[in-house]
Amino acid sequence: MDENERILIVEDDLKLAALIADFLQSQGLQASVEPDGGKAVERVLNHMPDLVVLDLMLPGEDGLSICKRLREEGYTRPILMLTARSDDKDHIQGLELGADDYVNKPVRPQVLLARIRALLRRRGETDQPNVPPSRLQFGALVVDNTRREAWLGPDLIDLTGAEFDLLWLLASNAGRVLSREETFVALRGIAYDGQDRSIDVRISRIRPKIGDDPEQPRIIKTVRSKGYLFVAPEPTLK
Repeated sequence: MDENERILIVEDDLKLAALIADFLQSQGLQASVEPDGGKAVERVLNHMPDLVVLDLMLPGEDGLSICKRLREEGYTRPILMLTARSDDKDHIQGLELGADDYVNKPVRPQVLLARIRALLRRRGETDQPNVPPSRLQFGALVVDNTRREAWLGPDLIDLTGAEFDLLWLLASNAGRVLSREETFVALRGIAYDGQDRSIDVRISRIRPKIGDDPEQPRIIKTVRSKGYLFVAPEPTLK
């Protein structure tokens, strides 16, 4: 991982933010802190950090609003949310607004570092030069891993970075059931804890975007007690 990767920590608990920043810097990352939610969007867009660690509860503007605004303004780099709440509602809402991952408080530094590294690694893999084009086509659905874009017919599909990662993983394994454990490790770099619903949330959001029926899915199916299956004709490789 590039030692120059820049992390912005948006957190009003200055003691916690300093501890996180010091730990990340000890691991070779550059880390800075923004305690005011009202200034976060401007600072991110002005400095374009490689990843944002974003607290949910902030003075000035809350984390969910900040996340939404950043995505609307075209910030495509990873956003990792911190939340003191264990309620799935907050996790789901954050993912729906464009967050790539979340970590519950109290923060365990090694867990936070593992999540950050996984997000940066996935982004770095897609930014590598000399990577041959990789595109899959299933009828009207086209998924292009080089451009990190997907289309349904002539229309570009609006996907977050995390949604694209999941769609590509499923599409590139069409016809094979991917277990939740396998999917979770591939996307987040850590073992599945048996409770996390983030993958299910993303699948429910992807289905209508690719023309699948959320009530009776034909393309991305949930296979009970096993995992997920992307059902499609043989893809066209380009």
